Amino acid sequence: MRALRILLIFVVILGGLFVIADRVAVHFAEGEAADRLKTTENLASTPDVSIKGFPFLTQVAGGSLDDIEVGIQNYEAAAGDGAQKIRIDDLRADMKGVEFSGDFSSATATSATGTATISYDELLKTAKSEPTRVAPGVTAQVVGLSDGGNGKIKVTVEATVLGTELPEPVSVLSTVTVVDGDTVRVKADGLPKFAGVDLAENRVRTITDFQQKIDGLPGGIKLDKVQAAPDGVEITVKGSDVRLAG
Repeated sequence: MRALRILLIFVVILGGLFVIADRVAVHFAEGEAADRLKTTENLASTPDVSIKGFPFLTQVAGGSLDDIEVGIQNYEAAAGDGAQKIRIDDLRADMKGVEFSGDFSSATATSATGTATISYDELLKTAKSEPTRVAPGVTAQVVGLSDGGNGKIKVTVEATVLGTELPEPVSVLSTVTVVDGDTVRVKADGLPKFAGVDLAENRVRTITDFQQKIDGLPGGIKLDKVQAAPDGVEITVKGSDVRLAG
């Protein structure tokens, strides 16, 4: 009985040491992965990286990790032509089936899903915020974007008719969608009227409707869905064979 008790104590101690070693190793690996991702994506700050699953060391021995969560604050994505940038807030991605090379210089996830937010102020940069002629004697410009409820964006427009600025801006509810996996499109459900003036639809839509292409998301992930929310446009992203490093 005494020998059995000693053996059990020994097993418990070994198990405890393995758990400690495993947690130390995963903490080190998370730091290394975060640094590599920062360099690969040219990020201004170090991202959050969390490696899920236990034990970590046996996953490493097999050359594949089950699940890695990545968080990036204030990611600067290319805005279509590459000359401008659009800020994406709180980008969170869940990477599944991450395989890495023997020297850990590269890592690729089989699939990835995630969420992020684009603020209304940031999206407003893509709208026509300068006065634009929509009819003889009538100019208009988008001055604000906000949550319109039920997944809609409220687009607020100021107009000037025959040189006189209308006392109150007009607004229209718009639908926001993802096009081609890389473009956020805002399209008015109806058309606003300026002081009762009837304007050609195609002219009005040059003001109310706009879109923003978003290129270069981390690892090649793409936009999936988008919806208006209180603090901005919430997007979901997805991808396959997503490169984390290398």
